Amino acid sequence: MIECVIAGERVAMLRERALYWPRGETLFVADFHLGKAAAFRSAGIPMPSGTTTDNVTRLASAIASTGARRVVFLGDFLHAKASKARSTEAAFGAFRERHDKVELVLIRGNHDESAGDPREDWRIECLDEGAAFGPFIANHHPTARQGGYVLAGHIHPAVRLSGDGESLRLPCFWFSPRVGVLPAFGAFTGSAVVRPREGDQVFVLADGDVIRVGA
Repeated sequence: MIECVIAGERVAMLRERALYWPRGETLFVADFHLGKAAAFRSAGIPMPSGTTTDNVTRLASAIASTGARRVVFLGDFLHAKASKARSTEAAFGAFRERHDKVELVLIRGNHDESAGDPREDWRIECLDEGAAFGPFIANHHPTARQGGYVLAGHIHPAVRLSGDGESLRLPCFWFSPRVGVLPAFGAFTGSAVVRPREGDQVFVLADGDVIRVGA
């Protein structure tokens, strides 16, 4: 992990694609997209299995490495109604049983509106955008709000780094003066290249590491 200061608070970017806020013992996770591959397969599109296992394994790893007592999902927890396949629900249900003392909170995103809230027995508190956690405001959409620093997802940010005739497109954490955008956590997601401005803080994910780069 690598640390920086956002909104006067020390935070850490984890290689698992989560943001940890030590003072609040809270992990922020964007765009989990649980069951995305299952939703594609239900539509007759061949997709590899194992993406749900990867998601919950990395989430468990992030909780273990930080000791987080709370996880806040910044929208798009479920990909679609068709994501609620038996194997997907069994995998996340097993994760929930192993982490029954961890508080789970979902800030509803656009995919959650169509997929519906998660199962009640998973005990995930579901809230609309704008919920406050200390100095942070939890959103799905990366739109500035009064009263706090917004943490969001939705756009699956990435930056393109070029040099020596080669170019790499890498997922990133992107912190502008009023809004921070986390990389998509889901194992089966695309990304959109963003254009940070001078003064923004950018951290890319590459080869299992989190690396700070210039804007």
